[in-house]
Amino acid sequence: MVYKKITLIGRSDESFDAAVDDAVDRANETLDNVHWVEVKEMGVEIASVEDREYQAEVEVAFQLESGQQA
Repeated sequence: MVYKKITLIGRSDESFDAAVDDAVDRANETLDNVHWVEVKEMGVEIASVEDREYQAEVEVAFQLESGQQA
């Protein structure tokens, strides 16, 4: 089995957990064979938003199908 990792940044105005869920939900909607997610960084945007925007950078690992290039 071969896996590929990509980086996604989830966002939420509620919490870091919701920001991670945002990224995981998007990965599940757009990728096949998602196996795990690693949370790499968390941050809060305050400069260009009305209140706060929680952000979570995650690496998503998914299994490549047979014959698919890495």
